[in-house]
This record gives sequence, C-alpha cells and structure tokens, in this order.
Amino acid sequence: MDFPPFNPGELAAQQRWGTADLWDEARRQRLLWDRIPGEFHARIEGAPFFFLATSSPDGRCDCSFKGGGPGLIRILDEKCFAFPDFDGNGAFMSLGNILLNPHVGCLFIDFEDGGRLRVNGRAEILDQGDLLALFPGSARVVRVDIDQVVPNCPKHIPRLMPAA
Repeated sequence: MDFPPFNPGELAAQQRWGTADLWDEARRQRLLWDRIPGEFHARIEGAPFFFLATSSPDGRCDCSFKGGGPGLIRILDEKCFAFPDFDGNGAFMSLGNILLNPHVGCLFIDFEDGGRLRVNGRAEILDQGDLLALFPGSARVVRVDIDQVVPNCPKHIPRLMPAA
C-alpha cells in the first residue's frame, strides 16, 4: 500500500479498546489488501448493488445505494473498477462530492451468504470515452482506483433471500 494501513484515529481506537495487538504485520498483510484478488472479481461483477460513501472537503458525508443488477460493476484490473451513474433525482450528491474530494468507500454485501468486502479508493467521473460503452444508457461512468480492500467476516450480516 502507498499509505499507512490505519490512520491516527483508527490507531487511537485500537489502543483505547485493546485491539492494537491483533493487527500485527502478518494480520495486516493477510486482511488489508491494495487490490481486489481474482477470486473476488466474479462476486463483485455479479453484485446487483453496493453502497457508495463520499465526503465533501469539509467532511459532510453521503452514503448512497447504487443498484442496477448484476453487471453493475466492471473490474478493469485488480486495482481498478468502474460503475455507471444512472440519472436519478438530479441532486448529484455523490458525484458532487467526488468532484471536490475523490476519496470514496464502497461496501459490497451478499445477504445470501454474508460475504462482505470494503473497497476504498479514489474516483474519477467520466462523461465521455471508451468506458461509457461498457454501460449502455449511462450518461456517466465512475472509475475507482483502489487504495485499500478489506474483507469482513459475515458474523453480523443478516441472511436475506431475494424476492421471487
């Protein structure tokens, strides 16, 4: 990774609540990645939705649901993926934040088996170019360059089945 695995606040919380010893170098290398491993590509590309977190430069956060069915995400390589921005209510809260602060967090959850993956990176909005062809009907595409990938345990994820 090009940056420390934990920021000062995260390190302070680990110290305060007694988990700093859990995050030795071996655990960090095993559970904090700088790319999406190949075995997760099909799962992410098959995800019908995900959650996108953004923030304005002054810290006002936004978390939005991004849906569209399987094929919503396209893995471009281990360090990069893209997704379409379909027209919604026209508020552009996520995209507006990205224009000013490219740092994003994406949360992928499979409610059938509890699989969960957090992906943090830097986003770029493209409204022309080759990536638009990957998502017919989309006016814009968001490309995310990956900084950190964190797999999470399924312990507290409720098991939900899709509606028939």
